[in-house]
Amino acid sequence: MSKHTPKFKRMPQFKTDEEMEKFLEQDLSDYLDPKYMVPLRFEFKPKDTQVNLRLSKELLHAIKAQAAAEGMPYQKFIRMTLEHTVTQPDKNVPGLFSNTDK
Repeated sequence: MSKHTPKFKRMPQFKTDEEMEKFLEQDLSDYLDPKYMVPLRFEFKPKDTQVNLRLSKELLHAIKAQAAAEGMPYQKFIRMTLEHTVTQPDKNVPGLFSNTDK
């Protein structure tokens, strides 16, 4: 390793949950390399409404393939895609969330 790259400690093995909880109470910056961290999304709101959609077999196959590549169930992938589209609309798609294209 170069002198500019910090060396991180190896995570210990734990025999009990209590050992792990005690370990997690400390500063873990000696154990965790930020370059390997990825953002995670947690879904807290209850899913209390059901929607039925008709899709072509090809589209459903493509959705399932993309979801598998992302490592998640395809229903969750669809929900996350819809949520992303609504919360961060793409300005390059004509007519998406605007009334100016009538």
